[in-house]
This record gives sequence, C-alpha cells and structure tokens, in this order.
Amino acid sequence: MRTTTEIDARSPAVPPNQRRAALARAVAALPALGAVDLASPYGVHRLTAIWLESRSSSATSAAYHTDLNGWLTWCAVRRLDPLAVRRADVDLYKVDMSTQFATSTVARKLSAVSSWYQYLISNDACDRNPVAAVDRPKVDRDVSRTVSLSRDEAGRFLAAAAGDDQPVRLRTAALLGIMLTEGVRVSEICNADIADLGYNRGWRTLTVTRKGGKRQALPLAPPIADALDRYLSDRATNSGIAPGQLAGPLFVTGPTGPHHGGRRLDRWAITKLIRRIARQADIPSWSQLTPHSLRHSFATLSLDAGAALRDVQDAMGHADPRTTRAYDRARYSLDRHPATRLVSFVAVRDADPAP
Repeated sequence: MRTTTEIDARSPAVPPNQRRAALARAVAALPALGAVDLASPYGVHRLTAIWLESRSSSATSAAYHTDLNGWLTWCAVRRLDPLAVRRADVDLYKVDMSTQFATSTVARKLSAVSSWYQYLISNDACDRNPVAAVDRPKVDRDVSRTVSLSRDEAGRFLAAAAGDDQPVRLRTAALLGIMLTEGVRVSEICNADIADLGYNRGWRTLTVTRKGGKRQALPLAPPIADALDRYLSDRATNSGIAPGQLAGPLFVTGPTGPHHGGRRLDRWAITKLIRRIARQADIPSWSQLTPHSLRHSFATLSLDAGAALRDVQDAMGHADPRTTRAYDRARYSLDRHPATRLVSFVAVRDADPAP
C-alpha cells in the first residue's frame, strides 16, 4: 500500500483536488474505523482526512498518517474501538512501542495520536482523549541520535558526489552539495522549483518553503552554485531549450527504462542516492544515513567550524535555539569552558590602576 507515499508526495505543483483524493484514499484504508460514511460531512473518516490536510506540510501529513495508522492497527489486532478505548489501552500501546522505538519516537507518535483525538473532540465526533493523561516519555532536547558525517567524511562525500559515474552525475553533485552545505529539509528540496532560484547581493540564492509556510532565501556557496548551473544547463540542452526556458521542479528524475524522467524527485530516491554515494566514499555508516543526516551534518560541522549558534539556528529555520543546540557536539568541551576567559577578565580588572 502506498497511501503514505501519496500523502508525502503532495506539493504546491499538485492540484488541490488530487491531493484531497490521495488523502481520502489513505484515510479509507485505515483500520479499526469501521465503514466509510460518505453521507456524513462530520464522519470520522472525513474529519481525519481534513485533520491530515490541515497539517503545516506534506511531510507532517505523511508522518501523522503513519503514526495514526500504527495506533489504529494496534487497536484492530486487539479488536478495540479506538473511539471507546481508555487510558490503560494507550499505556499498553506505549509499553509495546518502547520495545521497538527510541524514546523520542514514542513521544512523537503519542503526540500525533493525541492531536487526532483532540481534533475529533473539537468536532463533537469523540467524547474524550485517552492519550491526554498518559505520561509521555521525557525527551532530552540537548541530544540528537541522528547518524551524521565527520569533517573528513563530509569532504569524501562531496568528492564522491562530484565524481559520480552515473548519467545523473551533474544532478548528484548539485543536489547533495546543496543538502549538505545548506542544511535544508528533504521536503524543502523536493518541493523546490526552478522559479525559486534568484540572485541577491552577488549571491546565487535558493528560496525554500520552511515549516509553517515561511519563505527563506538561502545563499549558495559559489562551488555549489556552479554545480547547480551546470546541471540545469545540461538539462536544458537535453530538452532542446535554452536554460532560461527551464521550468518546473528544481530536481527531476532521469530517464530509466520505459520512463522518460522529468518527474519531481521524492525523499525515497534521495535517500537511496545518499547511501549510494556514501558507500562509494567508504563511509562506514552509509546504510544508516538519511536526508536528515546531511541536515544534521550541516549544523554540527558549521558549529565545529566556529559559526555562531544563532546563525546556524536561522540557517536551519529553527524557532527554538534549544533545537539547534542539540547539534553542538563540542558544547561540553573543556577548551570552551568560560573559566579561563573569566580569570583573564578578572585579572585585567585587578590590574587597572586606582583612580
């Protein structure tokens, strides 16, 4: 079943009626909700589809659908009515999840299910939220367990991307270069269009749509901008048009077998590409890398290089600096402890002559 992929594939380029139809199919396939009631405008299925559609991004819709599907599947196996369960049932679900997922994942999944119940309650389709009183796992916001690249690995990764031996090598160099050096989310790069490119104060820029719909222009480092322009120029030549006439998605699929290519890249294709290039670069953790690994590497390496935490926070589009702080691996380094600086400061003050 590819319903989650259908939700995740939504983008501004897809007509709203098609996005809505994909959501309806995904919700109709959810277990434990009974027969689909098409007659009621406030039936559980329709409200669930609206709840998903109203999320801030397609990636959030996909994640919420996956989390809700997990809960409803658990209920279906135990023949529980999800609209009549009690807190004890959710507690058991939490215990079961804790044997499979990290604490942060369990907390996120419970939050998604709780949001669903709250939406149903607000539309008089449910009497109570059984997740509300459940003790959520405590998540350490100062720690990130995402596998990322070291400084040396990042250099080898970019070199391998630039030297890709596949026909899509120009796309590989530009795409992975942007992801590693800009720290963009995979949804942001998947939904980027050629129209989002521009120039500002001498910089080649890419404007992405952040969480909540906020638009942010990112400056592309000159080598990455050059790689992107080479990719677009080659793509235009293969299409028989001038580079200025290109339109549509920024990164598209190449021709394979019976497929002519030209479709918007999705996160699954990008994940496979990242792992293939990482394997070619002899990175031991290649099979564990994800698009978020490159975003994590951007933050970690930028902080290691001396970039200010606030600048990295702004570059990543984080609303809370504590989110960015989790990427600062060297924040507990003894060399960075303020003791030496404080002693020097006090010593200077003591040395000042008396007035």
